[in-house]
Amino acid sequence: MENKKKVAFYTLGCKLNFSETSTIARNFQDEGFERVDFEEVADMYVINTCSVTENADKQFKQIVKKALKVNDKAFIAAVGCYAQLKPEELADVNGVDLVLGATEKFKIIDYINDLSKNDMGEVHSCEIEEADFYVGSYSFGDRTRAFLKVQDGCDYKCTYCTIPLARGISRSDTMEGVLKNASEIAAKGIKEIVLTGVNIGDYGKGEFGNKKHEHTFLDLVTELDKVEGIERLRISSIEPNLLKNETIELVSKSRAFVPHFHIPLQSGNNEVLKKMKRRYMKELYVDRVNKIREVMPHACIGVDVIVGFPGETDEHFLETYHFLNDLDISYLHVFTYSERDNTEAAEMDGVVPKNVRAKRSKMLRGLSVKKRRAFYESQIGTNRTVLFESENKEGYIHGFTENYVKVKTPWNPELANTLHEIKLSKIDDDGSVRLEFLSIEV
Repeated sequence: MENKKKVAFYTLGCKLNFSETSTIARNFQDEGFERVDFEEVADMYVINTCSVTENADKQFKQIVKKALKVNDKAFIAAVGCYAQLKPEELADVNGVDLVLGATEKFKIIDYINDLSKNDMGEVHSCEIEEADFYVGSYSFGDRTRAFLKVQDGCDYKCTYCTIPLARGISRSDTMEGVLKNASEIAAKGIKEIVLTGVNIGDYGKGEFGNKKHEHTFLDLVTELDKVEGIERLRISSIEPNLLKNETIELVSKSRAFVPHFHIPLQSGNNEVLKKMKRRYMKELYVDRVNKIREVMPHACIGVDVIVGFPGETDEHFLETYHFLNDLDISYLHVFTYSERDNTEAAEMDGVVPKNVRAKRSKMLRGLSVKKRRAFYESQIGTNRTVLFESENKEGYIHGFTENYVKVKTPWNPELANTLHEIKLSKIDDDGSVRLEFLSIEV
């Protein structure tokens, strides 16, 4: 009997990339391939790239070297955002055999033959205007949670962002497709679904290949809340101008949606927001946070912020710092601005020196630690529900409450992928929270 060809995957970047890697991997398995870990010997290695980080090319080269160290005869393929934006650059990396763009990555099987190495990297990359169809995806890397893709692409023109160039126009899965995928995930015994996309609040646009909204994001969460077998639904990230009061109200009364919001801000200064071409001012952001706190005082609210954008003065940055310090939020994701080819911001005056960007980033990361600690302290003594993960980390099993407090208890494999009512008791030195059990599985 012929041995199965082995394929391994490495994913850089966002939850959306992870969901798409899983779908591509299932396509390989359907064709008779055996999926193995990236550290194992494989006949083919597929690297799903990201364009957000400044070191995308350096990371990619390191991962290619890592694969070839395990098997120097392996066939190496690159897919994803960086592969769409700079295909020739990736194809020139030593050892790379195939580079596929935004529309081609889901048809990767069609582009491979006998997996013998090429003398030069072969590129198949569409014009991004051709990326106008939708491929549904979901991942289940562990048994605890799954990333469910509901939307792709973006019609926003933020001046620092390459995602529209890498992923094309905003388009959505059909409601039927999302609910079908959610039911499939539930049938696998996975307890939590995280909704993901490029701009998920824009859900409904392009659902049937047109620009009209057949459904809205509110329609989507309303229907998903009814899917049987899913204990938890989490919204990964949503633009403040697309997070409507009705959605916040629904989450507050929901059966399955958890009180956790991640809302990009990017700057606390309106002048900088305008230069970024964001679609809101900071006053609207305050309204969103206040509305969440009004109906869900215990909710976790995460914030994306960019430091060092061109023209950001010390005064602008300090306004952002004080704005976030005064705002009742739970943690920050801090991004240091980096120039991106073919973006408006890369041509702007007022370039902020890299050492100043680093200093500002450090200040906001420190603020994030303070905010998370204060949020955790506000939850001590409260009763919550925790979903345990499946990894043994130095003798402890970790999990997250519905409002995203990270908890720990001594390792017990029987707790993996189970829900328990607990009381949050004290914060440990590592920043996670100890717990007391109140019940058996929920």
